[in-house]
Amino acid sequence: MPAWIDAAIRVAIMLFFVFNIVMVLIYMERKVLAHIQQRLGPMRTGFHGILQSPADAIKLMVKEDLAPSSADKWVFRSAPYLVFVPIFMMFVAIPFSSSVVIRHLDMGLFYLVAFSSLSIVGMLMAGWGSDNKYALLGGVRAAAQLISYELPLGISILGVALLTQSLRLGDIASAQYPLPFIFAQPLGFVIFITASLAEMSRTPFDIPVAESELVGGPLVEYSGMRWAVFFLAEYANLVATSAIAVLIFLGGWSWPFYALEGVGWLMQILAVAWFFTKVFALIFVVFWLRGTLPRLRIDQLMTFAWKLLIPFSFVNLLLTAAAVIYGTAILALVWVATACLGYTVYAYARSR
Repeated sequence: MPAWIDAAIRVAIMLFFVFNIVMVLIYMERKVLAHIQQRLGPMRTGFHGILQSPADAIKLMVKEDLAPSSADKWVFRSAPYLVFVPIFMMFVAIPFSSSVVIRHLDMGLFYLVAFSSLSIVGMLMAGWGSDNKYALLGGVRAAAQLISYELPLGISILGVALLTQSLRLGDIASAQYPLPFIFAQPLGFVIFITASLAEMSRTPFDIPVAESELVGGPLVEYSGMRWAVFFLAEYANLVATSAIAVLIFLGGWSWPFYALEGVGWLMQILAVAWFFTKVFALIFVVFWLRGTLPRLRIDQLMTFAWKLLIPFSFVNLLLTAAAVIYGTAILALVWVATACLGYTVYAYARSR
């Protein structure tokens, strides 16, 4: 089979996977939030509202696509795709088992971090191209937030690269024996998850789309399928980020069942199922946080990044480098640094 046909088939399968898992996640989030808030959630469309997500997708496909008359048409129409395409490209390098992956990349971890930051351009374009002051302010906020939290996110995973001496995601997942890296890098895991929530503009870091302040942020002028593409990108990013966290901190598809490293088709199916069990567990925690925590102010959000996460991410990197050179016993200090970060956040919250 020609290489381009093989690549096209893999991309089509991944598109089908992303579209369907996003609809599952939308339904899952509605139900999780409803039960947290003692409601029922969707109940009328299908059994227990299971067809609500397909119904919403059909509604968005037939909805009129409007654009402001004074908008920069090219910028306005291109922005949704410049947000979605980089996030979709992340799935190219994410292995779901030792064999189930579109492409194994030797620089896979670097590739993922690079593509995760490109959506900033799309959010800025959405705010600028809409010719709306609320949209522009939301786009600028989104850019400031994404740039600020991209730094601790990138630094937090360097510790894992130091421990494994590799950027290949399959090697990183296989290296987590007998314990996953969350035990050696607890501070890195906490920083990665926190920065990822900010990257995805999820509660409590959903400042760019703060309804009470900015109406709808950079998306306020979008409707129909263009708005749906932004929504699709948000949930696809949630899946990709959770998958990365599972790969580099939670043992990937194997821990604690290392027999899943086998090459038989049954082992591969079980490995993929176990991998997505971990992914959905992390996604459930993200939904749980949305139903629990209030939104931060913009000054609190920026302070948290520059005065807490970035300094602690450098502390984690330096301690990990020292452990690689002088011995793993130094990694005990990472737990001390994690406790210090937790106490600092607790003390700050108590003082407010």
